[in-house]
Amino acid sequence: MSANVSTILVVEDDDIVRMLIVDVLEELEFKVLEADGSEQALAMLKDSSQHIDLMMTDVGLPGMDGRELATEARKLRPALPILFASGYAESIDVPAGMHVIGKPFSIDQLRDKVTGILNG
Repeated sequence: MSANVSTILVVEDDDIVRMLIVDVLEELEFKVLEADGSEQALAMLKDSSQHIDLMMTDVGLPGMDGRELATEARKLRPALPILFASGYAESIDVPAGMHVIGKPFSIDQLRDKVTGILNG
């Protein structure tokens, strides 16, 4: 792996879905951090030694949902790009610097979306 590998934090409470997303991103040669919900994700975001280039989060998380998590994440890391995954993508308005991918998505769609955000 080259030194300029991007690190993506994947927040998804469904273990199987999270595993699939992580597998795809790792195959695309990203470094992936996993969180099963907002608490775990925020702990990683608070760790200033942990480099994160993008947070990908499910909108429908139990407890603090993906939008609330994004708001908290931006307080900790104001420039962090955020990608929401949602089964209702077309009905979501997202703030600047945040993006949406509709579920279910293909590997190609995920790759294109992530690389587009990171290269944008």
